[in-house]
Amino acid sequence: MPNVLITGSNRGLGLEWCRQYAATGWRVFATCRFPAQAEELQQLEIEHNALIIHRLDVTDSIQIDALARELADHPIDLLINNAGVYFEKYIQPEQDIDYAAWSHTFCVNTMSALRVSRAFLDHLRHSQKRLIVAISSHMGSIAEIESPGSYYYRSSKAALNATMKGFSLELRPQQIGVLLLHPGWVQTRMGGPDAPLTTQESVKGMRALVDAFSLADSGRFFRYDGSEIPW
Repeated sequence: MPNVLITGSNRGLGLEWCRQYAATGWRVFATCRFPAQAEELQQLEIEHNALIIHRLDVTDSIQIDALARELADHPIDLLINNAGVYFEKYIQPEQDIDYAAWSHTFCVNTMSALRVSRAFLDHLRHSQKRLIVAISSHMGSIAEIESPGSYYYRSSKAALNATMKGFSLELRPQQIGVLLLHPGWVQTRMGGPDAPLTTQESVKGMRALVDAFSLADSGRFFRYDGSEIPW
């Protein structure tokens, strides 16, 4: 049974990653900050014996290290860094910059992906798949910036891309891959109800990229539909 660890599993894309992998026979380690409030995730745990919920704040190094120790005997075939925030979703460009919120955005969207990935490197080394996925966004593509605003989110995702691209070069000699994925505009709390994609469609597309992954793709940046995104 392959194992997948997913951050930000309580709703949206994270919940759908959990649902689809649990349905296909994977053991799912589903993490979120407040498991007691994650009712849909709790229901999935009831329906799938191989889905296990763990409390994890991805900005808390103590919690990350504790979970890595707890799962020390479990190889992790696939690590999905899905947790993210978008504080500017309802902020107008002319509003003052909230530098504390910008800093926290970097902690969640950028730094946590590397922090979690490093904590679970031994688990990845002992697995078959050996793949780290970082959920990025086309908004982190400098080539695709066409409007003002969203400075916290855009810069955090651009930094995530740069960080994980460099990390992929570090891990390549160990045969561990890194894949950067843009899920598309999806009907989540972040994407809003007018988005054209359902979570099911987005995750199904991203799973196809995970299934087809080879080390030659490590460090590359793809849309959910398989098209490559310029940096």
